[in-house]
Amino acid sequence: MRPLDGITVLELARVAPGEFCTMLLADMGAEVLKIETPQDGEEDPRRAAFAFVNRNKRSLALNLKAPEGQAIFRRLAARADVVVEGFRPGVTRRLGADYETVRALNPRVVYCSLSGFGQDGPYRDHPAHDMNYLSLAGVLGLIGEPDRKPAIPLNIIADYAGASLHGALGIALALFARERTGRGQHVDVSYLDTTVALLAATPNMRYFWSDGIAPRRGAGFLGGSYPYYAIYETKDGQLLTIGCTEPWLWENFCRAIGRPDFARFARKPDQFVRAANAEEEAARREIEAIIRTRTRDEWFDLLVAADVCVGKVYDVDEMARDPQIIHRQMIIEVEHPTHGKVKQFGIALKLSDTPGAVTRAAPHRGEHTDEVLGALGLSAAEIRALRDQRVVS
Repeated sequence: MRPLDGITVLELARVAPGEFCTMLLADMGAEVLKIETPQDGEEDPRRAAFAFVNRNKRSLALNLKAPEGQAIFRRLAARADVVVEGFRPGVTRRLGADYETVRALNPRVVYCSLSGFGQDGPYRDHPAHDMNYLSLAGVLGLIGEPDRKPAIPLNIIADYAGASLHGALGIALALFARERTGRGQHVDVSYLDTTVALLAATPNMRYFWSDGIAPRRGAGFLGGSYPYYAIYETKDGQLLTIGCTEPWLWENFCRAIGRPDFARFARKPDQFVRAANAEEEAARREIEAIIRTRTRDEWFDLLVAADVCVGKVYDVDEMARDPQIIHRQMIIEVEHPTHGKVKQFGIALKLSDTPGAVTRAAPHRGEHTDEVLGALGLSAAEIRALRDQRVVS
């Protein structure tokens, strides 16, 4: 048994954050049906085999611009528990797939919209991507070294930690509320809103509203300028992260490197927003010289034994071979019907009684079209006619 067994989800997503959101639900047992645009021409056959975000799903290739396609969607939506869409506001209304239309057919539906700026406000129709949300949220300007342009942190903040995770949580909460009220609702998730919320939770924002002190890039105790929270280069040209923000952990580090006198540079209350001063920077340079006397792996083993917060800066290949990653089953193999065993990332959320599972690789586009339409009662001849009209594929 999985926690979302019996929950049906229709996915109208065109980008990976929406797909990742529904994958989280599918891993936990939800029956997710991807509604995709029929494909023109050849498609890369490796797309399905290695598409991590589409595992555990079925695929229906349906033309939602055609009235016949919209009618089929409404039949599916009338019996669905959840609809997830990732279009700009207003698009689903033009397709006859908006919340009001679906709610009229199915008052219990939980309808989740993932959009850049939400369903209202002056920016609601603007196009944007992860970096744009980070810049508007004040996040991008805080990442990196103070004398350089901000560092772009892939697209893991607004897209995934923001929209995907908040979307899945919002859906779960709305389903829980439905158990009490009997009614569904609209879950409106904005990439920008969720990025602002993530920033608000960081320590360097603690004094912004109370004292009006705004954090700056490279400043604050998590900015990388202090010796106890920094990246150091080792003898073999590799990198090591030290994150000893608690004074006793920093003391452990100082003893381990033979400089117990550096314990006085432990984190202090005034360091939430300011950068390191000259004395603190000098201490960091001395530590850098010490760290260059051993290799990364030598330091890692020594510092772990000394109860220090330390990490190796891995490349992706090293990460995939790490014994902790492997032990926690974060690298798994999935059986694919044509490619055999393919590797994917595992399920991060570990439930003791009703764990999630990866039961199948991602489908190819339209793989389940006949199956889904047949379940709606359409005959083989009717399905062929829809395919000839390019309503489905």
